Amino acid sequence: MSILFMFLILFALLVIGVPVAVSLGVASLIFIIMEGMPSIVVLHNMVNGVNSFTLIAIPFFILAGHLMNTGGITNRIFAFARSLVGWMPGGLGHVNVGASVIFAGMSGAAVADAGGLGNVEIKAMKDAGYDTDFSVGITAASSTIGPIIPPSLPLVIYGVMADTSIGQLFAAGLVPGLLMAFALMIMVSWFAKIRNYPKDDHFSVRILWATFKRACLPLMTPVIIVGGIATGIFTPTEAAVAAVAYSMFLGMYVYRTLSFKSLIRVSQETIETTASILMIVATSTIFAWILTANQFATFFAEQLLTFTENKVMILLIITVMVLIIGCFMETIAAITILVPVLLPVAVQIGIDPVHFGIILILNLMLGLLTPPVGMVLYVLAKVSETPFERCVMATAPFLIPLVSVLLLLTFIPAISMWLPTLLYR
Repeated sequence: MSILFMFLILFALLVIGVPVAVSLGVASLIFIIMEGMPSIVVLHNMVNGVNSFTLIAIPFFILAGHLMNTGGITNRIFAFARSLVGWMPGGLGHVNVGASVIFAGMSGAAVADAGGLGNVEIKAMKDAGYDTDFSVGITAASSTIGPIIPPSLPLVIYGVMADTSIGQLFAAGLVPGLLMAFALMIMVSWFAKIRNYPKDDHFSVRILWATFKRACLPLMTPVIIVGGIATGIFTPTEAAVAAVAYSMFLGMYVYRTLSFKSLIRVSQETIETTASILMIVATSTIFAWILTANQFATFFAEQLLTFTENKVMILLIITVMVLIIGCFMETIAAITILVPVLLPVAVQIGIDPVHFGIILILNLMLGLLTPPVGMVLYVLAKVSETPFERCVMATAPFLIPLVSVLLLLTFIPAISMWLPTLLYR
């Protein structure tokens, strides 16, 4: 009964607009007081929750993404993607997806993708005569590729919560991310056909080579990160540090677009973002500890298995549950709350924790495209000066290919597990 009361307090606080970290902490503290435990347990678990070497990767990956945006590197990426796939029907739609795939290997966050590339992409598409709805919709949908293709901030958080190899999670996200891009490009081609969207330009090897030369150094960022982790040169945490060092080198010494003043500004932004994420991690650690100590995950698994022992049905139930929660809860908070509850069930029915991580993160990414939370939609509404409700409707058709990929990944584990099996097992 106390566990149920704790959940009720948590959701009540979230509904009235209390920050997620505070809601988790208050709900957990009330439970601890009700159970007669010393309140020092709260501080002890909060400290232990963030006392992890792996979590050091979070501020560095965030900083790397900010540096890439501030250093004008997004324009070079967009120009290269434009010369690469802009010749296809609906060219700028394909460019939008291609640029997101490239930028995903640098930022690891959907909101960073939408905020960094979104302004460039939507303006270019509007100037070329594309509908605003289509421009906003494909920009929102393609931004969800960022947290799937390595590096990925949500996968780092999941790896810490699930005690799972970050390297394997990064490897598992590469093929699904490319599959998402392929599915979205099919959707773009369909829209281009029915709406008669133009090709951006004819394919030119000369232009492709020119834009590649301008973008080749930024394009090395994902190679350094993924290649370094895969070959064992450095850990995912060390890869984040390498990404920051490389981004600073490009912005300050190669392109000279990053001043000391802008470096201070992006550092402050990184500190603010990191602090909010780590507060959620810290308070959710208490919440997860309470659930584990009271064997809530075991109870949930027993109830679910009592309802059905069919693996397909359980996966569908979990998928629907996470999709709904993702509509109402911020990604990091959802990960920290759901992993202690759902992962034991997944393992019990034979799902690999790495495979489950990819399913969970993609589920929650779809929540970024749906109201009422929909952080990506809020960012793009501001960037495109389009009403939030219109952004919701514009994005809805692109949920079809993304949900299709989610179902494929859910029921065909080999898609996500092929690369980590090849590299690590």
